[in-house]
Amino acid sequence: MDEIIKKIKENNIGKLEENVSLKKYTTYRVGGVARCIVYPRSVTKLVTLIKILKSSNIKFKILGRGSNLLFSNKLYDGVLIKLDCFDDLEFFNKNKVRVGAGFSLIKLSLLTAKKGLTGLEFAAGIPGSVGGAVFMNAGAYKSDMGYIIESVKVLTPDYKVIILENKEMNFHYRSSYLQSHPGYICLEVILKLQKGKKEAIEEVISERKKRRVESQPLEYPSAGSVFRNPENNYAGKLIEDLGLKGLIKGGAMISDKHANFIVNYKDAESDDIKYLIDLCSKKVYDEYKIELKCEQEFVNWE
Repeated sequence: MDEIIKKIKENNIGKLEENVSLKKYTTYRVGGVARCIVYPRSVTKLVTLIKILKSSNIKFKILGRGSNLLFSNKLYDGVLIKLDCFDDLEFFNKNKVRVGAGFSLIKLSLLTAKKGLTGLEFAAGIPGSVGGAVFMNAGAYKSDMGYIIESVKVLTPDYKVIILENKEMNFHYRSSYLQSHPGYICLEVILKLQKGKKEAIEEVISERKKRRVESQPLEYPSAGSVFRNPENNYAGKLIEDLGLKGLIKGGAMISDKHANFIVNYKDAESDDIKYLIDLCSKKVYDEYKIELKCEQEFVNWE
């Protein structure tokens, strides 16, 4: 790895951090140490970085804001790539937005509201990057990214920059083309919103924030909803009905406020959280024969 890090520095890829605690980079505030995190300054530098890593068979992963990831407590002996420099923002044609993959989704939601553009209110409480939201087709309140995306600029596995139109992105509930084609990297998005009244949009955001504070355990680190809701049902209700609400393992707890949240309430370890996720899955299946689909990705557990 030392030789790879030397190459990355020689190619002036961008900011580089070594031996970083992943607790600072995930919303669960857990995880081991990442050997290296790199912030490419451009698409050209990103391509150079990936070529360096692939030529030496070094594992790598794009890391957004860590809001849907559960890293193990082991050393991540590879390179994590953060696209924070991909944060350009442009409003054009009255109701369209061009935004980089590294831009904060919450910040974008609030900025579009100030512009009197409606359609992104659902995202005001989702603490991810735009790129991560596209990958996951993040959503809430019966809306998601698939409803507002016009096109996505991506880097392909053979280093071409192409545009995928909305239909090509194959958006479905919490899924997208990028999930089934992991070599593709979101670089930039064009959103098509609608003109609305600024005051009404901001009122919706404010009301939903109040509801989240009342119903979700926002006072503790978490990754939001752990499981997707099964068809015609709610994961939180299934877990609560089994009496699992408030269950503690180490420093992790199935929230006593909302059973589809697992929180780091007291210096939890990754293993504590994974134990509770696995337990909920098993208990719900044993009782109801329903397979819960976890929204979080497990990284570095192999």
